[in-house]
Amino acid sequence: GSMTQMISHAFGSGAMFLAFGLIYEQMHTRVIHDFGGIAKPMPYFSAFFMLFAMSNVGLPGTSGFVGEFMIILSTFKASFWVTLLAASTLVIGAAYTLYMYRRVFYGEVKNEVVAALKDVSGLNLLLFILLGAAVLLIGLFPNPMLNVFHQTIDHLLRLSITTKL
Repeated sequence: GSMTQMISHAFGSGAMFLAFGLIYEQMHTRVIHDFGGIAKPMPYFSAFFMLFAMSNVGLPGTSGFVGEFMIILSTFKASFWVTLLAASTLVIGAAYTLYMYRRVFYGEVKNEVVAALKDVSGLNLLLFILLGAAVLLIGLFPNPMLNVFHQTIDHLLRLSITTKL
């Protein structure tokens, strides 16, 4: 689960950092209060950002769900209370992410620069498509990736059991 989560995090977070960079390049600010209403001039960007944000919070069907679900299942075997605490942090993270998304993309327009924003295109659109495809492919068809990890992780687990780590 942790290996899957690390790879998922690389795709989802990498894409979100790319998105933050694209917005900063056009608006020259990082203050969330200055954003609002971005979805109207940038519909493709907004859709991709939502996909990557939902992958980061573990929405079923995205790569983030696969890793988080496997980790939660493993944690449940060890301790119900730790699992409950971990699951509650996932809910809090999802709520904050949705709140942030609503404010930034559908909130009140507070900056005149928002109307002049250009939607994602060219190489950046290609990158978003590739990253989005990876997030969805891993989320919908995780077995090919899990099969690659299986032998290595089994070996690591056997080593840790024999050395009592």
